[in-house]
Amino acid sequence: MQPWMEIGFQGLGLIGVGAFVLWLVSLALRDASIADRFWGIGFVVLAAWYASRGAGWPIRSWLLLALTAVWGIRLSVHIHRRNRGKPEDPRYARWRQEGGASYWWTSLFRVFVLQAVILWIVSAPLLAAQSAPAPAHLTAADFAGAGIWLVGFVFEALGDAQLGAFRRDPDNAGKVLSTGLWRYTRHPNYFGDSLIWWGLFVIATSVPGSWWSVVGPLLMTFLLVRVSGVSLLEKGLRETRPGYADYIARTSAFFPWPPARREPDSH
Repeated sequence: MQPWMEIGFQGLGLIGVGAFVLWLVSLALRDASIADRFWGIGFVVLAAWYASRGAGWPIRSWLLLALTAVWGIRLSVHIHRRNRGKPEDPRYARWRQEGGASYWWTSLFRVFVLQAVILWIVSAPLLAAQSAPAPAHLTAADFAGAGIWLVGFVFEALGDAQLGAFRRDPDNAGKVLSTGLWRYTRHPNYFGDSLIWWGLFVIATSVPGSWWSVVGPLLMTFLLVRVSGVSLLEKGLRETRPGYADYIARTSAFFPWPPARREPDSH
């Protein structure tokens, strides 16, 4: 087994142990949605592991660790603040009801093990870039990837901030946010999240033979668009927000694009 593969499987084991501990905590709290709060932190753990154990050029390894830490910590803190004091996320609560008496142990696999494996696969660019010593200098791909990461981070962080401010205003209850970044895409935070991982992948392409790690951003983008992101969220919004159908008609679902027609003056 190649050294980088050994380090990668060690990382999977590390994340697996963390997922098991979180599962035990979720049993005590009766809240499986705590897994979401540690999603970003899990990537930071893997980036730190790969940086400390891999043979990657130190500057590139620590650059990737820094970018991952800024993104992952901000995301986990944001989710924690958003969910603090609230009951279990409705998605997990529904699974708990469907699972009945056996949910206490099936949640280990349906929630925590599954998230650990997905997290590990998505982090493939980190493993690829932090396990190879060459090139021992910054390349055009490093700078381009960092630039893509920055654009993604702005979309995700600013999109979350705009949505948070909108929701805190009681006058906006039941309304649809269609200003700021939300004027150009219905999900600027999801688009930004995807772009962040494409940026990290571009950095990984500085390392020869790292193209296999494209599986990471591909999986993340697929999940955000088709599984746990856009599709899942909009299914509920169509039913609960009267103006959402019109918002869909004029606004791009994922990639930022000028609205199809002039928006009304109010939300």
